Amino acid sequence: MSKVCKITGKRPRVANNVSKANNKTKRRQLPNLQSKKIFVPELGKNVRIKLSVKALKTIDKYGLLPYLKKKGLSLQDIM
Repeated sequence: MSKVCKITGKRPRVANNVSKANNKTKRRQLPNLQSKKIFVPELGKNVRIKLSVKALKTIDKYGLLPYLKKKGLSLQDIM
């Protein structure tokens, strides 16, 4: 399964672990992704989406379809 938010496009980033001796080793910083089932009242059904927590908070505030319209996406783009 990919670690990419379907709405915001957040992806894993690459960074360094820095030890006390200042040795640097590569590591991955993963986004906080959750797989959620969201009810869409306009369609009258549930939609399962993998999205970041930031996108989930915004969807709770505005609703799924208005948020997708603001981002320039449609429901088919995220499914």
